[in-house]
Amino acid sequence: MASKNLQNIILLYKIILICGLCLVYSKAELPRFEHPIKPDGSLSILVVGDWGRRGAYNQTEVAAQMAKIGDQMDPDFIISTGDNFYEDGLTGIEDPAFEESFSNIYLGPSLQKQWYSVLGNHDYRGDVLAQLDPILGQKDSKWLCLRSFILNTDVAEFFFIDTTPFVDKYFFRPEDDKYDWRGVLPREEYLSNQLKDLDTALKESSSNWKIVVGHHTLKSAGDHGITVELEERLLPVLQENNVDLYVNGHDHCLEHISSPDSPLQFLTSGGGSKAWRGNVRPWSPEELKLYYDGQGFMTMKLTKYDVYIQFYDIVGDILHQWSRSKGLYSV
Repeated sequence: MASKNLQNIILLYKIILICGLCLVYSKAELPRFEHPIKPDGSLSILVVGDWGRRGAYNQTEVAAQMAKIGDQMDPDFIISTGDNFYEDGLTGIEDPAFEESFSNIYLGPSLQKQWYSVLGNHDYRGDVLAQLDPILGQKDSKWLCLRSFILNTDVAEFFFIDTTPFVDKYFFRPEDDKYDWRGVLPREEYLSNQLKDLDTALKESSSNWKIVVGHHTLKSAGDHGITVELEERLLPVLQENNVDLYVNGHDHCLEHISSPDSPLQFLTSGGGSKAWRGNVRPWSPEELKLYYDGQGFMTMKLTKYDVYIQFYDIVGDILHQWSRSKGLYSV
């Protein structure tokens, strides 16, 4: 399932953790993995976020529908947009929530593919290093979670980023919540290095499709709305480097917002369990292509020159679909 490159990096992380060291962000380039595409040159992906509730709030039903659609589309891998374990992440590598919210829920044969996951704010409320520990990958081989990394395929390049440390309120107005900032402090150095590494990787990418995945919303008509810190610091990097898609969770909905001034699309897949918050912010109908305040997931199909997005609800109905093509000589 995992490539040799992936296995080597997991082994390196295991050695680091065994030696009792925290993995601290450095000036080194982001970890890079390779994932094969189908023989016909296509890539199929399931995307789900905000899910880990031991099957409650229809998590089990969303998982079952993902498996059905997965049987039809044969996903190459699955992306989790974070908030993997509620309410407060994992307590450690032996926390039964890992099995009760992940291994015992996503049981369909089509879901036994590699999962590439990012951390959400709820994940930082627990033992954040537990989710990054390769021991979880030994317990369930489909699990992989890192703070930030690159996933390269022959048709698209995916840039996974750690968005939680950008948000000021988690540091300065945490209320009763406690966050595990091991590996993040000093904060400004961590954020600056992450943005620098992302910018460098995007500039060096020759992929026809550049897709950035993070937990927090950049643009959203949902409960959380715009994440101002990301709008100020991350969005300019995406726009400057002609990123095609920003994929996120955080808002418990399914959503598609287009940019008025660039090709960049904002896609929210945060309907993995608890949803139906009942509020939507005013937004230009020319930009807001979909807002569904309910449970479900997203699919992506890519070829070298085409991308095709679909959003599904809990019963498998297609709520919205969108596609874009780039010509043979597009850059």
